[in-house]
Amino acid sequence: MRVLIVEDSHTVSKVLKHLIVQELGYHVDIAPDMSCALTLLEQHQYFVVVADLNLPDASNGDIVRLVLSSYKTPCIVLTSNLDAHQRREILKLGIVDYIPKDNRYSYQYVVKLIDRLYRNQQVKVLVADDSVVSRKFVRMLLEHHLFQVLEANDGEEALEVLEREPDIQLLITDYNMPKIDGVELILRVREKYHRKDIAIIGLSNDNDESLSAKFIKNGANDFLQKPFVHEEFHCRVLNTLDSLDMMRNLWAKANRDYLTKSYTRRYFFSQHDTKDSESGRLTVALLDIDFFKKINDTHGHDTGDQVLIEFAQRLENAFGANFTVARFGGEEFVIAFKGLDSTKASTLINKFREQCAANPINTSAGDLHVSFSCGVSTRENETLDHALQRADELLYQAKAAGRNQVMSQ
Repeated sequence: MRVLIVEDSHTVSKVLKHLIVQELGYHVDIAPDMSCALTLLEQHQYFVVVADLNLPDASNGDIVRLVLSSYKTPCIVLTSNLDAHQRREILKLGIVDYIPKDNRYSYQYVVKLIDRLYRNQQVKVLVADDSVVSRKFVRMLLEHHLFQVLEANDGEEALEVLEREPDIQLLITDYNMPKIDGVELILRVREKYHRKDIAIIGLSNDNDESLSAKFIKNGANDFLQKPFVHEEFHCRVLNTLDSLDMMRNLWAKANRDYLTKSYTRRYFFSQHDTKDSESGRLTVALLDIDFFKKINDTHGHDTGDQVLIEFAQRLENAFGANFTVARFGGEEFVIAFKGLDSTKASTLINKFREQCAANPINTSAGDLHVSFSCGVSTRENETLDHALQRADELLYQAKAAGRNQVMSQ
């Protein structure tokens, strides 16, 4: 990823380059004036340009206009001073944002903004508003920040879009819409989507002072009163998505194994520790990597970790889309086959076992052939613990019978 800094202050450009390289690892070019910037822009494709508003050979934002119009590259503006008129004019150009050159935090904010722009390319945002003008304006602001933007004319259409596009991360919804208004839309979305799955920002031009509280109490993350200024909109969106990322990271730390990224034992029980009569048929499979201690003793724990990571990834690829895969500890993993009996689950596991045996795991110690033993048991009107105990007994039998096989009941 390549970034161009156009700045006549050697100190400012040096600090910015250091922070961008250190924190993001991007390649950074520096141009002290517009002439040098043009030469570099012709030579390279840049992800973003960070440009001073006034340069020795170009004043009043000429470089910004050129970058946006001729090179179609996102532009972050640096400025020492900006009056109200200049601010309005520069925002009309479609810049990402303007940053005052006040202190070190300003430079850190530039780095944060560049990182957010990179991540935004993978973020889908749904804008629900029956006003075409308002919807297109919000879309324009979002696209300046490189989001993937989808639109809905009303709440009903928004629900249909969410059904088709389950990976939408942010919903921005107006309050006054036909069929389903913004608050009702949020209530329906929150019935299906957890706060870690999607963030919601409400909008309205109503003067009802209680509306913001109404939105947030019913599941929105934030609320903006129309009309709003560009900067406030971008800051609210940025903060909302940062909070969403933080929430997801905290959830992952609580529910994902640190090494393998498989679900934890705690998460496994939280999802499946209910009575059979309530949750339907459930078959559990306990898997244990054969002779794993020997791998650690012979090749070291780093190699053992590589085996665990690759084995967990193979399990996830084979079963994660439809079933729950968790690491119980050490070299032991479990799969919950919801809706399957032990015969069908054993067939799937055996196929996976054959694939694993045929494909060695690449490690720093070379290719290692790794097999596993497995016990499979279907829960029958009992606790999950009892089903797991039977699976554990069957796993022991598989090991006693020579390993690299599946025992089921």
